[in-house]
Amino acid sequence: MKIRPPLGVIAALFALPAAAQQPPAATPAAPAAAASASAARDALAPKEGDADQSTLLKQTLTAVDKQYSLIKRGRLQATYDFGYTYIGQERINADLSSGELTLFSIENDSSHTATNTLTVDYGIQNNLTGSISLPLVSKYSQNRAYEGTSHSVGDIGLGLRWQPLETRRGRPSATATTLLRLPTGRSPFKVDAEKGLATGSGVASLSAGLNLNHIVDPVALFGSINLTYSAPAKHLSQIRNGRVLTRVEPGMSFGFGLGFAYALSYDISTSISLQESISAGSKLRFRDGRTIKTTTQTAGILNFGLGYRISPKTTLNITVGVGLTNDSPNFTLGLSLPLSL
Repeated sequence: MKIRPPLGVIAALFALPAAAQQPPAATPAAPAAAASASAARDALAPKEGDADQSTLLKQTLTAVDKQYSLIKRGRLQATYDFGYTYIGQERINADLSSGELTLFSIENDSSHTATNTLTVDYGIQNNLTGSISLPLVSKYSQNRAYEGTSHSVGDIGLGLRWQPLETRRGRPSATATTLLRLPTGRSPFKVDAEKGLATGSGVASLSAGLNLNHIVDPVALFGSINLTYSAPAKHLSQIRNGRVLTRVEPGMSFGFGLGFAYALSYDISTSISLQESISAGSKLRFRDGRTIKTTTQTAGILNFGLGYRISPKTTLNITVGVGLTNDSPNFTLGLSLPLSL
């Protein structure tokens, strides 16, 4: 990839003396031509703060997903993330109990979720980074059971990222990750569906995964796989469809993602990625002894990202996602901004 020089460099070229733009007419003009050539070389030379190709692609990977980068030992780094998710669907209610269609209606359900997350990373070792994230969730829902807004803390996350091998040019880089989610948000198994909305999953979960990235000038390729186990929710007493729910056993979840990033210039980068997760059915146990198992859910999202390098240490990244399956959100919007400590 050829990166165009900044406008300042172009201006410097046009600002060369007139003698440099004309061939020397006589021997005495040779010193002036040499001086002009030296000025051109100085104008085209890298300036402080300019980024080379490798640096640009590493910053692009960091903007796409900070899990691909580690920080040095003893360093702190904070990141602010904003996420918006919209889910809309139409449900058809029909009654065929009498053998004939006696009730038919179409109901529109919509849900808007805005999440503000502050994440702090700490370099335990040069190849080991710990993190803690605190989300604040605001959710608005409009359906037959409830219409309103709920604000609460979400599920707090504790994570580790470990890079077993040093990064070398021309070789893929691997990072192992673990994430523990604590059920600090408002549980969907304890909230009254007619009085409020859940802001958390209601169960603790542990995820383990592997991230890979490889820089092939002028493109950075990346991919990931992960597996999530969720602990059961016990000692419940929630009424659902006339029955009392006492226990929920979530199924295992497997996810993967892949994509590429491309640095357009010193300050602009783009990315395209695909994320998919497959969750096994959950078991719902009721007080009357009945057990119901939900179906397997598959969620796929296609993401388009744009990164803007505000400063040598700060890259603002904006991502737009489109749901590809019925179990996916219709639309997602994400914003990530590193904060200086």
